Amino acid sequence: MGRLLIFAFAIAAYLLFFATFLYLVAFVGDLPWVPVTVDRGPASPLAVALVVDTVLIALFGIQHSVMARPSFKRHWTRIVGTVAERSAYVVASSLVLVVLVAGWRPIPGELWHIRAPWAEWTMWGFFALGWLVVLVSTFLISHFELLGLSQAWLNLKQREAQAPRFRTPLLYKSVRHPLYAGFIIAFWATPVMTWGHLLLAVGMTLYVVIAIGHEERDLTALFGDEYRDYKRRVGMLVPGVGKTAK
Repeated sequence: MGRLLIFAFAIAAYLLFFATFLYLVAFVGDLPWVPVTVDRGPASPLAVALVVDTVLIALFGIQHSVMARPSFKRHWTRIVGTVAERSAYVVASSLVLVVLVAGWRPIPGELWHIRAPWAEWTMWGFFALGWLVVLVSTFLISHFELLGLSQAWLNLKQREAQAPRFRTPLLYKSVRHPLYAGFIIAFWATPVMTWGHLLLAVGMTLYVVIAIGHEERDLTALFGDEYRDYKRRVGMLVPGVGKTAK
């Protein structure tokens, strides 16, 4: 019964993630299918909007970075257990994203507004490409393990998980962090860049840079020289750019 409950929790966490992920796409793209987006929502004075939005971005970054660190996981798994740890992370990340969306205050004013149809559709193409890269990257590194389902399924079947192996499938042969690269493309590719959208894009880009630093230290500790060599051969976010020195 305990294993079944953990598996049910993992499924619920996965469904929550997908719902919030789809909303995030619409939120960032200012799509008309949702009530609140980066450019549509409760109006606030400029100073209030800047403070609120900055705090929300910081909350998102802190939760994602802190809960992903091995030192935090060692303490956290004593409470939620090893099997449910990833699903609990997914739930926490999804709830923080809900808070960000619900609390976001649009900041009007345009940095750029692309009106030429061919250029507008090109920008929408990059927007879609960014999210596609994010989704594909999760499957390349084990989508269901990343989101906690594999752990719960193996536990349900009373099977042991395999030891982590260092792999560089497809996109990972060209850049070390295609998932993060996809997020950056998606957040910056817009035909209308408002000041609020710019704040979100800058904040999330800073989060990505900080997160990569922490993640690469963890991966180096886990895989040692194998990952160090990978860093020397492959660019960080852009092919050929961001290689470490020999």
